[in-house]
Amino acid sequence: MTPIENLHYAIGELAYAVAKADSKIQKEEKEKFQSIVAAELRSKEYSFDITDIIFQLMSRDGMDSETTYNWAMKEIRTNSHYLSPQMKETFIKVMEKIAKAFAPVAPKEQAILDKFFKEIAGINGDPVYYNQK
Repeated sequence: MTPIENLHYAIGELAYAVAKADSKIQKEEKEKFQSIVAAELRSKEYSFDITDIIFQLMSRDGMDSETTYNWAMKEIRTNSHYLSPQMKETFIKVMEKIAKAFAPVAPKEQAILDKFFKEIAGINGDPVYYNQK
């Protein structure tokens, strides 16, 4: 996968972490989160459904939300030089929409979201990389 695809994969992992935070992922929750991520992250650079792949893999592996979150943030930091301000804004928007998708937001979900917003604020890409075509 390319660094851009890795960044998109990471935000899908973060959606999974939020979904998993309050216990088992409900079918409606999975579908709603997948639609949010897909709508915000449509990419012409790859033709697969990234959210479906993420939810299938993570569910199969029985990943907990903390481990998933840590993996996702590591991926974002590793590929951060490609994180444009527009992509960062989109990622924040995705996580905000996920937070509002199923009210009320459980304390564990809110903790993940707060941690993400704090960590992503300090990550900035390098225009040399993200402006490449």
